[in-house]
Amino acid sequence: MPRDLAKELTALLAAVAGPIAVCALLLPIRGSLSHTNEALILMLVVAAVAALGYRWAAVLTALSAAVWFVFFFTTPYESFTQMSNADDVETAGLLLVVGLAVSQLARRYSRERAIATTLQHSLLPRVLPDTSAVRVACRYVPAEGEVGGDWFDVIPLPGFRTALVVGDVVGRGLRSAVTMGRLRTAVRNFSTLDLPPDELLARLDDVVHQMDAEAGASEDGTAAATCLYAIYDPVSCSCAMARAGHFPPAIVYPDGRVEILDLPEGPPLGIGGLRFQADERQLPEGTQLVLYTNGLIENRHRDIGAGLKLLSNALSGVGIDPEETSETILEAVLSARPVDDVALLIARTRAFPRDRIAEWDIPALPAAVAALRAEVFAKLADWNLEETAFTTELILSELVTNAIRYAAPPVHLRLLRDTNLVVEVSDGSSTSPHLRYATAMDEGGRGIFLVAQFAERWGTRFTPTGKIVWAEQSAPSPVLVSVA
Repeated sequence: MPRDLAKELTALLAAVAGPIAVCALLLPIRGSLSHTNEALILMLVVAAVAALGYRWAAVLTALSAAVWFVFFFTTPYESFTQMSNADDVETAGLLLVVGLAVSQLARRYSRERAIATTLQHSLLPRVLPDTSAVRVACRYVPAEGEVGGDWFDVIPLPGFRTALVVGDVVGRGLRSAVTMGRLRTAVRNFSTLDLPPDELLARLDDVVHQMDAEAGASEDGTAAATCLYAIYDPVSCSCAMARAGHFPPAIVYPDGRVEILDLPEGPPLGIGGLRFQADERQLPEGTQLVLYTNGLIENRHRDIGAGLKLLSNALSGVGIDPEETSETILEAVLSARPVDDVALLIARTRAFPRDRIAEWDIPALPAAVAALRAEVFAKLADWNLEETAFTTELILSELVTNAIRYAAPPVHLRLLRDTNLVVEVSDGSSTSPHLRYATAMDEGGRGIFLVAQFAERWGTRFTPTGKIVWAEQSAPSPVLVSVA
């Protein structure tokens, strides 16, 4: 039975049977109770039904409570037509009025919760990108009470890499949902800078501090959140991860082995003063990376250790489909009435085909560019990409020449061919090229401008030993064997 239908039937049953059952229980001791006490007890029944969030059920309960109060506790209680005591009539009317007021509060609560839930869902990604790096599945389950600020995201990065994000804003209600939207937007903006996970979390921590400064003393408390940011590279099959006060991810290896990663724990966002640490792991093709928020494993009936053990047991028997894994986790681990919302993101890794990668070590000599162009043209012909040869040669000539003239060795060229063709030139310098707009009389300054014109996208990402300047252009999609 669907959860919403079961909840509505429960509310209907409570509205009809709740007041009469309470009256029947109080009937033997009605002589020792005042009308005020009897009415207060029935009001508690109305409030309990109103807490289910259905206004019609609260109104029905209020009417039922007033009717059964008149029938059971007025003088004489056998008849509705022989009430001679004015206090009985006033108490019954007061019970009805208060019950209707409680139902109105229930309506307002339901309306605010519906607004917060709608806002939360609108701020989450509706369609996850289909990348060459991972196959993903996601779930979001709102709490029974107020919604929180849990979120997830999947962000394609240059070089066919993919960023996986899961976060949780402390608190509940509209404010948490709005804060979640701002942080998710900030993560997406920082991802365009192609930062390592630890540096991205450091900048996100600055954003939370800025949000606190903007709020000042007008807001109760300070903004705080947890986050886990991971970058998976299908070429090297490596995954760099960092977390800010968040639970560590779970790993399901292709052989079925389950591991809760011992990832260095950074401070929650908004604490400040402490650094974040990134860790890199090799993930074989077909590994499932499970990211989640605390609402999945933690509740009032079990501690964190028991929740993690339950999660590990559920993952030990899952298959290879992330969608099926998501359903298995929710059925086995999530409580029937979650008190906190849950965000779940599962990614199954893929390995980039080796025959779609070409690499060259380039001598630091300008004369080496001509021979390199010939080798690249041969590789493009092997990939059936002769129509892109002119553009590709122009792009790599500019990037390689810049690296040889203005950067430091070693200089390395890599081509990646998938739905797009990516040219990557790495060197040992941390100086990034800048786009210039040369005038008609300038003799130089047009190289990167031409790259920007011919490529769909281009950019720079820094490495521990230097930088990589990349350019991406469209290419006919190759026939790739997908992971089963």
